[in-house]
Amino acid sequence: MSVYKRPGKETYSYDFFVRGRRFSGDTGETKKREAKAFEERERSTAKALMAAEATLDADTMTFEVAALRWYHEIGQHHKNFETTLKVLDWLKRHVGGGTDLRSIDDAFVANLVARRRGERVRRKHKDGKIHEGKLVSPATVNRTCTQPLREIVLRAKNVWKVQVGDVKFGDHLLREPQERVREASADEEEAIMEALGRGYEDAVRFAFLNGCRRMEILGLEWPHVDFFSRRFTVTGKGGKSRTIPMSQETYDILWAQKNNHPVKVFTFVAWRTRKSLQQARGKRYPLTESGLKSAMRRAVPAAGVQNFRFHDTRHTAATRVLRKSNLRVAQRLLGHADVATTAKYAHALDDDLRQALEATSSPTRIPTDTEGKEAKLLERKKSRD
Repeated sequence: MSVYKRPGKETYSYDFFVRGRRFSGDTGETKKREAKAFEERERSTAKALMAAEATLDADTMTFEVAALRWYHEIGQHHKNFETTLKVLDWLKRHVGGGTDLRSIDDAFVANLVARRRGERVRRKHKDGKIHEGKLVSPATVNRTCTQPLREIVLRAKNVWKVQVGDVKFGDHLLREPQERVREASADEEEAIMEALGRGYEDAVRFAFLNGCRRMEILGLEWPHVDFFSRRFTVTGKGGKSRTIPMSQETYDILWAQKNNHPVKVFTFVAWRTRKSLQQARGKRYPLTESGLKSAMRRAVPAAGVQNFRFHDTRHTAATRVLRKSNLRVAQRLLGHADVATTAKYAHALDDDLRQALEATSSPTRIPTDTEGKEAKLLERKKSRD
């Protein structure tokens, strides 16, 4: 049975059977989509409980039972549990739900990794169709294939004490390229801002200040801007929203946009009439992804700046915030579920490290010969003046 509303209730209820046992209750959700997601989690938990009961005294286990039990004990508590469920679904389809854990060996894992590496990134476009892009990255293969499989197998071996195959998972982890580091200096930022066309400079400056992704900025609408409490809400990856407090400069930028469009916050002025796009010269229209990309591609080389992309505004904001606060503050700003992801943005510059090392120097340190000579010369010069 699908989720449903009981008479007089605002929230949805669920009711289903697993191996003849009934599970029912209130989802606590008022929207059907969220209620179905809740029911799916409860169903997975119920399957895990039944599987655990059936294998309490077993010395081996199938992959499906192990995955369900791992999800019940570990996976469902992940902040991004929806992604965890998708990962487990992929593994179940390609490992095989009935596969005995004892048959998962190095050759099996190598073949599984090769299969995942051959897949392409799939994105849903505005036309509703699914388009395939480039091959998935080594990091994606590690996070969605090798690492979760390792967690399941090792938990089965070390915690549940069941027999598993002999696998050296470290040999199957792909080498990931080093995180790209690019922070704009104050001069580079100013040069880029001066080279941007009218309308685009506000959106890019907003990105430098708040570390928002391009689509978060393009999707920002007035119902999500609260001038009274000085906060705004953006929707990021996976439809997850986060609320960010406004600095004074952010407040000024947003306030300046308030009469430009009834729905969208960031707009641009059309510099010519384009009938195909129903645009009239001199009027304002919401920024588009292609328009913002083109604006940055023109502005960066025009400003004399090299090796800088729009996403690097996010790196810049994160690094600046980290200098003034800590990883937890930057994590909240960027909306990362795992602080380890935020740590990738913590790129200390040479000057930062040098200043930190200078602070550890002893106040009674004896000056070197060079420093002593420089001090004497400076004293002589002062006495002559």
